[in-house]
Amino acid sequence: MRSKGVGHYLSWIAFRILMVVVLVYLIFPFFWAISSSLKSQSELFQTPVDYWPAHPRWENYAKVFTGQPFARNLLNSAVVAGLTTLIALTIGSFAAYALGRFRFRGKRPVYYLILSVSMFPQISILGGMFTLIRTLGIYNSWWGLILSYMIFTLPFTIWILTSFVREIPGELEEAAVVDGAGPLRTVWSVLLPVMAPGLVTAGLLAFIQAWNEFLFALTFTVDNKSRTVPVAIALFSGATIHELPWAQIMAASVIVTIPLLVLVLVFQNRIIAGLTAGAVKG
Repeated sequence: MRSKGVGHYLSWIAFRILMVVVLVYLIFPFFWAISSSLKSQSELFQTPVDYWPAHPRWENYAKVFTGQPFARNLLNSAVVAGLTTLIALTIGSFAAYALGRFRFRGKRPVYYLILSVSMFPQISILGGMFTLIRTLGIYNSWWGLILSYMIFTLPFTIWILTSFVREIPGELEEAAVVDGAGPLRTVWSVLLPVMAPGLVTAGLLAFIQAWNEFLFALTFTVDNKSRTVPVAIALFSGATIHELPWAQIMAASVIVTIPLLVLVLVFQNRIIAGLTAGAVKG
């Protein structure tokens, strides 16, 4: 019994140490970005390294907006990511309802075909998407980015929501039909409220994907009219690596990360519920 107690105690200590290591590993990059954003150019390359500046330079955050139209880039990212998420959830909800509830010929191949689209690397479809967007006349516009972002957000959204729909009791729909509700009314008034955790999870993950996307945004935009923040940060200029405005780059990175952190903190309970839905069947 004594050896068992000692082993249990050592396991408890090892688990806590592992938790601390993982926590530091995950949080330190963001802490370092904040610390670097408050330093001068010379402090960034000095030795020994200061983990926190003695005199924080908050003006680095102001320079992000005065040196380039960063506010416009933030607006572009917010609008593109928001509309992409809204369209993906709208289409994905109806597609998930059909795939999760109806029986029709070719249902499984259609489902796997939708998922297979997200498996292609972005670079492999870049040429085709470029031709399509130029042909439609939406190059260097929000709609060009939204159309291209649907390639990877929509399959993922359908996959999450289909798994969620399959776990919703069929008795809810039957009760709605008995009360005289049609298919659209059933989806809107009965299923969507129950699907709220899944919608929040899929929507937030789709928003994060669209917010952070770089390759399509770099290819399908040419100026700040539609350029998003990942591309804007990448285009911060300097003659050499040491002359790049690293403090401003770090400040911009912190600015674009904060909205995502706020969204995750606000919706964390629904995110957990959405990710764990269907994990345990009673």
